[in-house]
Amino acid sequence: MRAIVVKAFGEPDVLEVAEVAVPEPGAGQVRIRVRAATVNPVDVATRAGALAPFLPELDQYPLGWDVAGTVDALGEGVDGFEAGEAVVGLSDWFATMAGAQAEYIVLNASAVAIAPSGVPATEAATLPLNGLTALQALDLLGLSEGQSLVVTGAAGAVGGYALQLAARRGLKVYGVAGPEDREFVTAAGATFVGRTENLSEAVRAALPGGADGVLDTAVLGAAALAAVRDGGAYTGVFGPAAPEPERGIRVDAVSVQSNADQLAELVFLVESGALTLRVARTFGFDEAAEAHAQFAKGGTRGRLVLVP
Repeated sequence: MRAIVVKAFGEPDVLEVAEVAVPEPGAGQVRIRVRAATVNPVDVATRAGALAPFLPELDQYPLGWDVAGTVDALGEGVDGFEAGEAVVGLSDWFATMAGAQAEYIVLNASAVAIAPSGVPATEAATLPLNGLTALQALDLLGLSEGQSLVVTGAAGAVGGYALQLAARRGLKVYGVAGPEDREFVTAAGATFVGRTENLSEAVRAALPGGADGVLDTAVLGAAALAAVRDGGAYTGVFGPAAPEPERGIRVDAVSVQSNADQLAELVFLVESGALTLRVARTFGFDEAAEAHAQFAKGGTRGRLVLVP
């Protein structure tokens, strides 16, 4: 089968479409015929070598975390799925090195859920990694209905889901984004906060004591922490960039994990219209380098999606 791999870290042109063996499902696993897989920041960082210190030494690294496709084969002991059924799933990539940017992928059944009904695979593929990251980050924050939450990078993939999920939990949500994204932020049920060099000042203009919590998807670190009230909560999306705790603020970083039950919950929210799936552009596997180059330009709204 064809799979996108990295054999040497570097610029987008190091990406290769290689022929690799079709994986076989073991007990408790599902083989998925891939219809779409997204390009995420972690894929770009892997290709560039930024994550090399955290990776095992391999001849090549397959890329891709989240997938939409159809069930191709079931391992022993798996029920609840049928061949040909549309599904979505998340590879716990650091643990499995199973790349979704391939014609087939094998995942644990506990990482797979039935895909949203009537949704194209290219859109469904944008849900698992970013949706689960947003949901699990909100769980880490542990805010209660009526409390205030600031989301940085509110127009991004994780930030956009976080706005909608937080609003559904009854939080008072403030989304930090550029002026061009005001409409998106407000439509998601949040109060718009313009991107600024002094985030704390902007937030405290609306919340004088500071926010109860911040979900820092833009990786602002200390600048985002300064917008949190004493004794509040901060959750980031990249552990090494988390700021040092101060003023009694609890500091966490989400490390996303596959979870079929949570993924099914997100699928339900998509089907009910509560979550918006956003695709910026689709690319063929041979255009993977072009997709990475476009990502590097920044300003993309919605995910870049690869199709076999």
